[in-house]
Amino acid sequence: MKRARLPLTALRAFESAGRLGGFSRAAEELYVSQAAISRQIRELESLIGQPLFTRIHRGVELTEKGRALLADVTLSFDRIDAALADAGQQLAGSVKVSAEPTFAALWLAPHIQEFRHLHPEIDVEIDADPRLAEFRGGGLDLAVRHSRGETRWARVESNRLMQTRSRPVMTKDFIDRHHIASAADLALHPLLHEESRSGWSDWFRIVGVEPPAEKGTVFADGGMALQAALRGHGAALFDPRMIDGELVSGALVAPFNRECDCGAYFIVARSFAALSPAARAFADWIEAAFDEV
Repeated sequence: MKRARLPLTALRAFESAGRLGGFSRAAEELYVSQAAISRQIRELESLIGQPLFTRIHRGVELTEKGRALLADVTLSFDRIDAALADAGQQLAGSVKVSAEPTFAALWLAPHIQEFRHLHPEIDVEIDADPRLAEFRGGGLDLAVRHSRGETRWARVESNRLMQTRSRPVMTKDFIDRHHIASAADLALHPLLHEESRSGWSDWFRIVGVEPPAEKGTVFADGGMALQAALRGHGAALFDPRMIDGELVSGALVAPFNRECDCGAYFIVARSFAALSPAARAFADWIEAAFDEV
C-alpha cells in the first residue's frame, strides 16, 4: 500500500483501543466518540479482510491477527514518538488560524484545549474574521470558512469539514410562555437571525409553513444569536452539533426535528503540502475531530 493511502487515523484508533483494552478508553484518549473509534476499526478490518477484535459481553478482545498487528503498530508509533521528540524543535512553534466568528465562538473555543492537550508545545492564535482569508506575508497558516455552495476560492486549497444542518432551538421557558406546539405557532413569535433572515424562510418552507414577514433581530454572528436565545429572547437556528453543550445541559431545547441544509464548513490553506509542522498538526487534529460528523 502506498504511504499516501495508509489509514493513519484508523491505525491510531486501533492502536489506542488495543493498548488500552477497550473502545471507550481509546475514545477518551483521542478525544473522539466511542462510535468514531468503532467505525475506524471496522474500516480497518474491512481493509485487512479479517477481524481484529472479538466482540464480547461489555467489551472487546484482540484476535490473534489483532495482537500481531498491535505489536507492529505500537512499535511503529513508539518509533515515530521518539523521532518527533528528537525533532521537537521542528514541531514546536505557533499556528495562526482565522475562523469565522460563529465557528470560532461555538466550536473552536470550547474544543481548543483538546488540541493543547495533544500538542502543548504549539501555541495557537485564533482570529475571528468573516472575510475571505488572505495568506499573503506568511502571517496566516489556516482558515475555517463557511460556504453555502461549492467553493470557488481562488489561489487556495480547501477540505470539507462538516455539512451544516440547522433546526430551531430555544429555551423551555420561551416555549411555555408562547405556547409553542407547532411550526405554525413558532412563526407568530420572535425569531433570531444570524447575518440575514433567509435561514428562517428556508426552514419554514421545508416544514410546509408560510414564512412569516421578515422581522426580528439580525446578529452579525452566531455567538451573539446564541446568547440572545439563552436569555429567552427568541428562537434561533443552529446546527445541534455546534451547541451540543447547551442542548445536553437543557439550557436550550430543539423541539422540531426537521432540519434545513445551510452549507458547509471548510478548512482552507494556501497549500496543505507546504504547511509548517505545527500547522499540519492543527489541520490533522481538526479534520480528525470532524471525521465522525
